[in-house]
Amino acid sequence: MKTDIQIANEAVMEPIVKIAQQLNISEDDLELYGKYKAKLSDNLWDKIKDNPNGKLVLVTAINPTPAGEGKTTITVGLGQAINKLGLSSIITLREPSLGPCMGIKGGAAGGGYSQVVPMEDINLHFTGDIHAVSSAHNLLSALIDNHLHQGNVLGIDQRSILWKRVIDMNDRVLRHIVVGLGGKNQGIPREDGFMIAVASEVMAILCLSEDIEDLKRRLGEMLIAYSYEGKPIYVKDLKADGAMAVLLKDAIKPNLVQTLENTPVIMHGGPFANIAHGCNSVIATRYALKLSDIVITEAGFGADLGAEKFFDIKCRKAGLKPDAVVLVATIRALKYNGGVAKSHLDQPDTDAVKDGFVNLEKHIENLRLFGVPIVVTLNTFLHDSEEEIEFVKNACEALGCEFALAEVWKHGGYGGVDLAKKVVEAVNNVESNFTYLYNETDSIKEKINIIATKIYGAKGVKYSHKANKAIHRIEDMSKGGLPICIAKTQYSLSDQPKLIGRPTDFEINVSEIKLSAGAGFIVAITGDIMVMPGLPKIPAAESINIDKHGIVSGLF
Repeated sequence: MKTDIQIANEAVMEPIVKIAQQLNISEDDLELYGKYKAKLSDNLWDKIKDNPNGKLVLVTAINPTPAGEGKTTITVGLGQAINKLGLSSIITLREPSLGPCMGIKGGAAGGGYSQVVPMEDINLHFTGDIHAVSSAHNLLSALIDNHLHQGNVLGIDQRSILWKRVIDMNDRVLRHIVVGLGGKNQGIPREDGFMIAVASEVMAILCLSEDIEDLKRRLGEMLIAYSYEGKPIYVKDLKADGAMAVLLKDAIKPNLVQTLENTPVIMHGGPFANIAHGCNSVIATRYALKLSDIVITEAGFGADLGAEKFFDIKCRKAGLKPDAVVLVATIRALKYNGGVAKSHLDQPDTDAVKDGFVNLEKHIENLRLFGVPIVVTLNTFLHDSEEEIEFVKNACEALGCEFALAEVWKHGGYGGVDLAKKVVEAVNNVESNFTYLYNETDSIKEKINIIATKIYGAKGVKYSHKANKAIHRIEDMSKGGLPICIAKTQYSLSDQPKLIGRPTDFEINVSEIKLSAGAGFIVAITGDIMVMPGLPKIPAAESINIDKHGIVSGLF
């Protein structure tokens, strides 16, 4: 079988102008980035805003193995399959981060014959959106340290600065650093650190903003430090919001690309799926809903993280109502949750699949709490046995779920037609009674407890002294009425990666609480969550290369 990059290199792409024509978008409403990429202009929204909305379908997954389970591949393949049924579909995705691409996770443009292209551009620098986020974020970092150096009129307590620097690369040595060394003219020495760029609150804001004015307002509301008297200091106090918005004036525009089968894709934004909400931009989703019959989107990691945040943060903030959810499972992820080591996941083991099915069952129960119709799909792999597949199918149907196999990695859209039919049936004939998990007016601890007990299955929540102090401070600032974004491991329903399957009798341990006032949510950090990942022993970068003809290899 050919590699993903080999398949992508052989793709016959249509000029992006032609892809836009499928959506009745004229070339005047495109800002071209070469022949196969474009941004959608600001003027386009005024032309389409009165169109009726299409249907909105979320693709999510069970808790994955460390290798990932192909959720984006299913998303892309499903969009291609819906087009084969004679309906118009747009896929909306996040932009890949460069750091994980060079590390262990690989790219995020799908795989096999269900990819978004140009794959190498998308996984590398694309249209520069993440670079723009990094520039805006680091401008603020520079302004903060300059303010300290130039006299500190705002009285910023350098020990209480909340704002780190960012870079779009996995670089563990930058997690904790000291800046300002070298003498009086080099600034004020203090502890600092770096996060990966997509963990920036600027990225979360970009993806939740309605327009450039809303973006600028949200930037100004970001909390960056406290004064010596304990007064909160915001970006607007430094008068940095205007310049930051200027750096993001092009990044806020959605990007139009295509799949291998020339299905339109709007790919925009890429917030970290732990520390933020892990979804593509609200703007991209709204454009897609006005331009197609069915919009296929996804949320980061498993449903306990991505789907919950999609529903309780993105849909709440944007007023979106999803019409169906596709829950992706794999035989190997079920075996992993049944206790099989990663190195043995390709070996048939129906008993382990049965043991691990409790994880899928819990995610089905969780999604039903939101009142949205569910279709379960099994992303098939070469080593899956018929017995294993048959067990999953029967077990899902016994729970009252629609079920379909997906072979989109191998067969593209044709491998997802059965799934597409089930999805179309769900959005057209099953009513979505979408509801949120909690009320924003609940207290911070009430909201965290609801997520922890109802979604994760925890018996309760424990808070560090630092977290309790932060909660009191946020509530004293009258900022407690915001949605909750829990940062935890993706590998377990708990906050401990090794508690696989469906753990019971555990507590969620909240170590930190952070206010993302500009984005409009409160982050509860659990377990050992890294906002700056490191590279593995053998980074993917070692296999990435380019030949004399400009052909890239090693990306996946």
